[in-house]
Amino acid sequence: MEEIVMGKKANVLTLTPEERDYLETQTRSRTIQAQTVCRARILLLKAEGESIDSIADKVGINRCSVMLCLKKFKEGGAENALFDAPGRGRNAEITDDEKAWIINIACQKPVDFGYSSEVWTRALLTKHINKFAEEAGHIRLSTISQSKVRTILEEADIKPNKITYYCENRDPDFDQKMHNVLLVYKQLSMQFDEDGKLLPFEEDEQIVHVLSYDEKPGIQATANISDDLPPDERHKTISRDYEYKRLGTVSLLAGIDLQTGEAIPLVRDRHASKEYIEFLKLLDSKYPKGDKIRIVLDNLKVHTSEETRKYLAKVPGRFEFVFTPKHGSWLNLVEGFFSKLTRQSLKGIRVKTKEELVERIYKYFEEINADPVVYHWKYKLEEIDPEEEVQVETLPLKKSS
Repeated sequence: MEEIVMGKKANVLTLTPEERDYLETQTRSRTIQAQTVCRARILLLKAEGESIDSIADKVGINRCSVMLCLKKFKEGGAENALFDAPGRGRNAEITDDEKAWIINIACQKPVDFGYSSEVWTRALLTKHINKFAEEAGHIRLSTISQSKVRTILEEADIKPNKITYYCENRDPDFDQKMHNVLLVYKQLSMQFDEDGKLLPFEEDEQIVHVLSYDEKPGIQATANISDDLPPDERHKTISRDYEYKRLGTVSLLAGIDLQTGEAIPLVRDRHASKEYIEFLKLLDSKYPKGDKIRIVLDNLKVHTSEETRKYLAKVPGRFEFVFTPKHGSWLNLVEGFFSKLTRQSLKGIRVKTKEELVERIYKYFEEINADPVVYHWKYKLEEIDPEEEVQVETLPLKKSS
C-alpha cells in the first residue's frame, strides 16, 4: 500500500469480495457518519489503483489522513480503518444486547423475514442486520461487517448457513421391533459351531430358513458415447468420456440366506406387489415343502398389500415375516450386501443395453454364490436371551376381504 512515485504505477489495495461489498454498502448508507463514508471511499479508490495524492484530492482530505486510513486497514482490516478505537469517539465493542439481537435473527430462517432463501448466507444476514438495525434500536449495527457478524456467530457456536439432518423416531414400537429382529439374529448365531459351520437340524425339528430381503430400485443402465481408453504411460487410470447415455432403470429384488450365505436375485423393471409375489414364489420353489421361510424385511406397502396377502393365503404356514422398525433399515443385513454389490459391480458400470445390465447383475450373483459368505450380526446380541420367542407375522387376509 506504499505510494510509488517516479512514474511507476501506484500499488493496488487488494480487497476480498466480502470487503468490497461491505465498503460499498458504507458509501451508500445515509445513517452513518460522513467520516466513515470518507474512509470507505479511500479504501475503494486505492483498490482501483489510485495514488494517495489522487485519493486525497478526490475525497477532499490531506495526504496524511489517507495514509493513516490505509495503514489502519493493513493492521486490522476494514472495520479498523473505518472506525476509531475506544477512547476516540467510538466504542468498538459490541454489547451483549446487540449480540443477542444478531443471534436471534440468525436462529430464524430467512424465509420468515420475507426472503426466498431457506438458510442464511453471511452476506444476506449482514445485509438484513444493516437494514433493520436502526429500527431495532441498534444503530451502530447498521455498519457492522460480515467478518464481525461471522465472529459473533462463531463465538456462539451457531452456523445458520448449514443444515444438519436428524431422523425423527416416528415408530412408537421401535425398541420392541428392533429387539425382535436382534432375537432372530441371536437364535441364528446359536445354529453355528465355533468354527462358523452350520449345525444340522434335529430330526424332529421344524426347519426354518431365514432370509434378509430388500429391494434396490432405480439401478441405471448407462452407456458410453465413446469407448473407454485403457491405462497407458501417460494415463494411469481408465479414461472415460464425460458424456453418456441413459438407457433406463431396473429394480433388484434380493434376499440373502442367513444360514448358507446364498444370495437370491430377481431383476425386473419395477418392484410392485406383482414382482414381490414373484420373488416369494421363487423362494417357495427353492426350499423343500414343509419347511418354513422366515423373512426379515421392512414394512414397505407392497410387502403387506392385499395382493400379497391373497397370495400368502394360498400357501398357509409357508412364510413368516419379521419387520424392521421404521427408519431401522440398518438392522437388515441385506443392506450390507447391497453396499458390497454397489462397490464391486455397479459403481461406474457401463453397458450397451439395459438387457446387458440385467445379465451382469445376475452374473455377479453367480460369482459370489460360487463362494458364499454368511452374514452375521454381532452388535448388542449379548443383551438378547435366545430362549425368547420371535414375534412373527403371517399377514392373513383382512376381514373386509
